[in-house]
Amino acid sequence: MRSPAWFLDLRPLRDSRHFRDLWIGSAASQLGGQLASVAVLAQVWDLTGSPVGTGAIGLATGLPMVLFGLVGGALADAVDRRALVRATTAGQLVTAAGLYAQALTGSRNVPLLFALVSLGAACSALGAPARRTFPVRLLPADQVAAGLALTNVSFQAAMLAGPAMAGLITARWDVSAVYAAQAVAVGISALVTIRLPSVRPEGVELSGGGRRSEHDGCGWAERLRRQLPKRGGRGVILRRPTLWGSMATDLSATLLAMPIALFPLVNEARFGGDPQNLGLFLSAVAAGGITAGLLSGAVTRRRRGGLVQLTAAGAWGLALAGFGLAEQLGTALACLALAGAADTVSVITRSALVQLETPDAYRGRASSVEHVIGVAGPELGNFRGGLLASATSATFALVTGGLSAALAIAAVAATNSPLRTYRTPQAATKPTASRGDDAATAATT
Repeated sequence: MRSPAWFLDLRPLRDSRHFRDLWIGSAASQLGGQLASVAVLAQVWDLTGSPVGTGAIGLATGLPMVLFGLVGGALADAVDRRALVRATTAGQLVTAAGLYAQALTGSRNVPLLFALVSLGAACSALGAPARRTFPVRLLPADQVAAGLALTNVSFQAAMLAGPAMAGLITARWDVSAVYAAQAVAVGISALVTIRLPSVRPEGVELSGGGRRSEHDGCGWAERLRRQLPKRGGRGVILRRPTLWGSMATDLSATLLAMPIALFPLVNEARFGGDPQNLGLFLSAVAAGGITAGLLSGAVTRRRRGGLVQLTAAGAWGLALAGFGLAEQLGTALACLALAGAADTVSVITRSALVQLETPDAYRGRASSVEHVIGVAGPELGNFRGGLLASATSATFALVTGGLSAALAIAAVAATNSPLRTYRTPQAATKPTASRGDDAATAATT
C-alpha cells in the first residue's frame, strides 16, 4: 500500500541501498553529536562552574566548523568524497573514544576537553561538504529533495531524542557512559560508510592543466598538488542567481530573525520565568520541524523549489514576529511550531536546489559555503537579537527582526527571477556515483 502523496516520501530509502547506508550513517552521527553536546555541557559546568566556561564551548566548536568547513569544501572537489567521509568519520570515532577515556579516568583537564571538542568539530566540518554531495549523486533528480527531507527528519529526531537520552544515561550512570554511547553511534556511522560507493568529482580539470590520471608518473606529493581544483570554484555561486539567491534567503532568515537567544528574556518578561517554558519553546520549534518533515511529500514532489523556499522563509519571519507579540503561552508555542515547520521546508528546498544547480566539479565548495552560512548565520542572528533586545526589548527585537527578514526575503524574490521561477529537473536522471561500483553490483546479481 502506497503512502499518501503528502506524506514523507520514502522512495529514496526503498530504491537506493547506498542512500539507505548514507542515511543510517548520518542519523547515527547526528544522534552521537547530540549526546556529546549534553555531556560536554554538563562536564564543563561541573569542572568550571562558570557560564564563561560553558559559553567557550561555542567557540571551541564554532571556529573549527567555519574554518575546516571551507577547507573540506576544497578537498571534496579534489579527492574521492567517499574516502574523505571515511577518514573524517574515523577521526570523529577517535575523538569520541578520547572523550570517553578522559571522563572515565576522572580527568579535570579543561584544556584537554576543549581540544577534543575542537578536534571532533574539525573532523565533522571537514567531512560535511563531501557528505552533502552524496544524495544528488546517489538519487535520481526527482528524489533528491525527498532524500534531504529524510535526512532533516533524522536530524530533528536526534535533536529531540539525543538530549533526553543523555540526561537519562547521566542520571543512571555518569557522563562517561554518555560518551560511550556517542562512540557506539559514531562507530555505526563509520561501519556503514565502508559500504558507500566511490564518488569522485566529475568534470574537474587539473590545476596544472589536463585531466586527472592516477598513473601519470609523478610522485604522490606532485599528484596531490595537481589534484587541487582550480581557483574560483566558489565564484559559481555569484555567477548563478539561483544559488546566491537561495543562500541570501537563508542568511536573511537567520541573521535577522533568529530567536533562541531571546527565549529566556521572553519567558521572564511574559510568562513568569518558569524554566519549563524554555524547554517548551525549544520543543515547539523541533515539533514543528518534525511535523513538516513527516508531511514533506507535499513539498518535495513540487518542482517550484525556489518559490517554495522563498515562501517558507518568509513564513518563518512572520511567525517569529507573531511570537514576539504573543501574550498567551499557547499562542507563543503555536507561532514557534509554525516557525519550525517553515524552517524545515526552507532547509529542504534550499539544500536540494543548491545540489541540483551546482556543477559536480564545484559541489564541494558550494556545499562548504552553504555549511558556513548554516553555522554562522544562526549564531550571528542570536548575537544581533541579544544586542538589540538589551537596548530596547525582546518584543521589539523579535517583531522588527521577523518583519525585516520577511521584507529582505521579499526583496530577493522581487529581484531574482531565476530563483522565483526555478523548477526542479523533471527527468529521473540515472544516479552517477561510480561506474566501477555499478559494474561490481551488476557482476554479483
